[in-house]
Amino acid sequence: MSYLIAIHGLLAVLWVGGMFFAYVILRPAAQPLETAHRLALWARTFGRFFPWVWGAVIVLPVSGYYLAIARFGSMAVVPPYVNIMQGLGIIMILMFLHIFFAPYRRLRRGVESGDFVQAGHALSQIRRLVAVNMALGLITIFVALAGAN
Repeated sequence: MSYLIAIHGLLAVLWVGGMFFAYVILRPAAQPLETAHRLALWARTFGRFFPWVWGAVIVLPVSGYYLAIARFGSMAVVPPYVNIMQGLGIIMILMFLHIFFAPYRRLRRGVESGDFVQAGHALSQIRRLVAVNMALGLITIFVALAGAN
């Protein structure tokens, strides 16, 4: 079970850490780039990052529910911190799905077609949603670490 806990934690950290890197480090560093180059950079960056997020979106709920049931016997009796993590995780997954299937597709389409207005608008939407999702992820990690002790 300790390996599953480690995998669960690593995937959460990779997802949230990737958002932190994108929002806090890459966003300001990419700002001086010419619009077309900046938007292409973001489209390529998300294209490499999102497969990892898909892995997290699939494995985190499965491993989380397995760990909760293995440890507590039933989801009906888990402590409040597990329910908080579950709720925040569901919101994060739904936000990722929206990002992936709506603004990220528009970003890619805009970059591919040279419609940088559409791509810029999509990137702006992604930035706002990633900021919220990153905050939820940081709270979730805090709850997990504080609640488990």
